[in-house]
Parts: sequence; structure tokens; C-alpha cells
Amino acid sequence: MIRRAPIVAWGLMLILALISGPAPGQQPARPADGSPSRPAYDDWSTSVDTGGVVAAGGREAVHAGIEILQRGGNAADAAAATILALSVTDSRSFCFGGEVPILVYSARTRGVTVIAGQGAGPRLATREEFAKRGGIPLKGITAAAVPAALDACLTLLDRYGTMTFAHVVAPTRQILARPPRRQPWHADLARTIETLVAAEALANGDRSRGLRLVADAFYRGPIARRIDAWSRADGGLIRYGDLANHVTRIEEPVSVTYRGHTVYKCGPWTQGPCLLEALQILEGFDLASMGRGKPETIHVMAEAIELAMADRDTYYADPLFVDVPLDELLMPEYASKRRALIDRKHASLERRPGDPRQGKPRLDPAADPAERRPAPSPAAVRDTTTCLVADEHGNVVAATPSGWSGVVAGDTGVWLGSRLQSFNTWEGHPNVIEPGKRPRITLSPTIVLDAGGRFESAISVAGGDNQDQMTLQVLVDLIDFELEPVDEVRVPRFMTDHFISSFGQKPPALGQLRINPEFGAETLAALKAMGHKLVVRPGPLAAAPCVLRIDPDDLANRYRAAGDPRTGRHVEGIP
Repeated sequence: MIRRAPIVAWGLMLILALISGPAPGQQPARPADGSPSRPAYDDWSTSVDTGGVVAAGGREAVHAGIEILQRGGNAADAAAATILALSVTDSRSFCFGGEVPILVYSARTRGVTVIAGQGAGPRLATREEFAKRGGIPLKGITAAAVPAALDACLTLLDRYGTMTFAHVVAPTRQILARPPRRQPWHADLARTIETLVAAEALANGDRSRGLRLVADAFYRGPIARRIDAWSRADGGLIRYGDLANHVTRIEEPVSVTYRGHTVYKCGPWTQGPCLLEALQILEGFDLASMGRGKPETIHVMAEAIELAMADRDTYYADPLFVDVPLDELLMPEYASKRRALIDRKHASLERRPGDPRQGKPRLDPAADPAERRPAPSPAAVRDTTTCLVADEHGNVVAATPSGWSGVVAGDTGVWLGSRLQSFNTWEGHPNVIEPGKRPRITLSPTIVLDAGGRFESAISVAGGDNQDQMTLQVLVDLIDFELEPVDEVRVPRFMTDHFISSFGQKPPALGQLRINPEFGAETLAALKAMGHKLVVRPGPLAAAPCVLRIDPDDLANRYRAAGDPRTGRHVEGIP
């Protein structure tokens, strides 16, 4: 549902319809040193001056965002267009009926806002219901939360955009109409979008009312009725009332300061704040002097994120349902006590949540609700996609669209995700499944401001539980080691498995560290000697970053963006 509060108009309604075909942008920059480690991709990195940039998953979705920027749209318009197109181009990772947490930076106010694009559990999604079913399934019709991505895009447009839904969805309609790659559900989704566009047209030029009519058609009108009928007939849990009562919340972000930079995340209905706790812990280490990729640097970073994720697993949940001790978790004094648990010579083989309410570094295991964890075998996670957009004015949107392993909702063409699997069924745990409650998700976009309060960088990462591990490494590379995005997205990585999985709640693999062999045999041997259980793997470690930086002092290369070319990230800029 679109928030019905007074909004600031960012511009007059545009009346030109979009013409077909993406307009050409600047050819992205290629590496100049000829290094064989840099693949010859032509659209994974760009550096431009003032025109804006889009970094995301599918190439055609990136073109969709660029097309909107070239038609006069701002970052919110282009981000909505990119996200909608990603539901087709990246449909194995993000679906139209999925979810998308969004961070918005306003260049005018220098403020950051959260658009909480996560749907709740249906009213029938009770702990008792899933106990009868043998647990929350990892895929299929009963694992679906209320679809949230469309309303999040409409809320983004209503609050920050300048264009109509018809304008920003036009590139998606073009993609759906291309016959060589059509899937059986494409025609159905195209008809659903036609219904939504027709509903908007009834507003007779009132842009905000038109966006509301789109939301009404999907959540309280004919599309909702069809989803309800299909769900009842096929054994699903979603009902018309679940859709009709869906709300997209506008929230304040959570933030901490790391070496003078302010890092913003969504709240504890995501895992995002665990990154902030890890940064607070790492503030006490001189990583720059320790050196990038050195054994001790990798070790303390892994230990810090493991401590933070133990707190995630124990305390994080929808704050509308439980009292999450977030202020206490992010206090510097608490981070100092947690930091003292890190042995710089030895890896921990324990899961160690803290006790922030009592100001203690360790929680008594008997008081830890996450210790009660009968866990099914996890399904293969099909992952997530990414989206970063900046316009010529310096407005920025960072989003993490996701949704997979679900089912298509009858003849609507709307694929639903399987996000209920990120709940658990442990009685007394903050993240236990309840009707109307949002699951604590892994999706976690990031925005960083410099010491003067100006936008500095944005990060969007795919990869489930690995997202904030990847983001931590990206931020340390950008801030402590001063890497550029074009270099940062291709460096070697490590990922700990020392946490409870958000997908089926698989118990942690204590001490296990997946790591790229490019760190070198000496470093790997040193980490093994510290007690880390290494799993050496080449290539991406289940995370796919996009990074955007804006340097207001570099007029020739003001916008710099890159995505890991090995993971299908694409970037395009406008000079």
C-alpha cells in the first residue's frame, strides 16, 4: 500500500510515452593494464562525469534504468524501472511477487530513507500450521510471503519519483513481448501489467492517485481476487485479506560511524545491522597497517562477523512483533567487550552470542533461544539480484531484489517467492513464524556517507547469508585500503559458515572458512594453523557485488561503478 502521507513533489508529470528499445549510453571503461585476471567483459564497469549510472543484474534491466534516466527520470524512476525489469531478466533470482528492501539517498536533504519492501506471513501461516506440515517448506506454494516488490516500487515512485507506473514499466513490457525468449508465464504477466496500466489511466493525469490505483488493482482489486482463488484451489495460505492489508513501511535507517564514514542499513527485520556491529568491533583494529589479504586481517574480520552473526541469529526479528535490543547491540561499549573475545592467534570454534541487555560479552547458552534448533536439510538457494542507481543530481537508490523457489500464481503470471523459510518454528524465539509478521531476511543494501555528510558509496550484494560478509569486505577495501570499485569487485574473497542458516536454519559449520586460493599458499597455511577449517574454492563464493561511488571532487570521473563480471553483474553510465 502506498503511504498516504503528504509528499514533496519532485517534478511535474511527464507526458511523453517511452519509445521502444534501450538508448545507447557511454561504452563502459575497460581495464587498461592488460592483466589476464581481468575478463574481457564490456559492461561490468563504468566511469562517467555527470549523467548517472545503473549497476544491476540482467543487462536488459540495466538498459531499462538507463532508458528512464535518458528520458528525464530521476534515480527513483530508474530504480523502479530496473527492479521491475529484473523480475523478468533475473527471474530465477527475483520474482514479481518477491521482495526488495530499498535505501534512498536524497541529494537535496542529504538524508537516507528505508522503503521496507518485505511482505508478511499470511494469517494462516501459524507455528501450529507448519508443525502439522512437518516444518516450513523450502519451496512451493505454502512458503510464500505476501508479495511486496510491486508496492515497494510504487511507494518509491510516489515518494521520490517523477514518472508514472506506465512509463517505468514500459521497458519490462518490451522485454516480455520479445518472442525468442518468451516463457509460458510471460504472456500472463504481460496481461497482468496491462490491467495495472489500465487502472492507472483512470486517474486522468493525477500521478499520485494513479500509483494508488495500480496498488489497489493488484492488492485489493482483480489481481488480488485471482491470486486468492488460485491459492485456495491449490492449497496455498495467501488470501485476499492478506493482500488487501499489505503495507509498505517508510522507516528510518540504522547507522554507525566507521573511521569517520557513516554506514546506513535497514533495520533488524533484515540482517543488515550485523554488518554495523562487525564494523564497530573492527574499529579497534588497525586493518590498514595489518595489510589487505594478510592472515591476521582475514582472521579478525572473520571473527568479527561471526560474533555479529551470532547476535543476528539470537535477537533479530520483525521489530513490530518483538523488542530487538538494537541500541544496545550497536553501542561502542558493547562492541569493545565483544572485541575482547577475539583471540588474534586462534579461531573460535564456538557460537558466541552476547548479552547486550546486561552489557555482557557472552550470553548464557541456557538463555539462548537459538540453541533449540531442530534443522531440516537446506535447499539449494537460487539467490538474489542487485540494483544501484544514481542520477545526474546525485540522488541514489540501493536495492536488493529477491524471491525464488516459489510458484506462479495461476494465470496472473506473478511468480511468488519462498521467503517464509527465513522464519523458524522454535517456540519463544524472536523470529518464530507468526501471522502478519515479516521474516528476518538476509537482503541488505548499503549506503555510505563521508565525514561531511555527502554521499560516498552504495553497495548491493546477492548471496543469502553471505551478503553482509561480502559487504564487510567491500567496505574495508574501500575505506581502509582505498580500492576503486573496478578493482574491488574482482579481488579474492573469504566467507565463514559459522552461523545458523537463514534457509532451513541449518546449524553452523563452526570454524569453517570458504576462501579463494588466490590469497596464496602461505596465507592459507597460516589460517589453517590458527584453527580455521578451510574450504578452498576458486571463483565467486556465493556473493555477487555491485559497487557505486560518487566523488564530487573528480569532475571527469564523478560516478564510478562496477559489478563482479564473473557473476553476471552489468553496469552502464550516461556521460
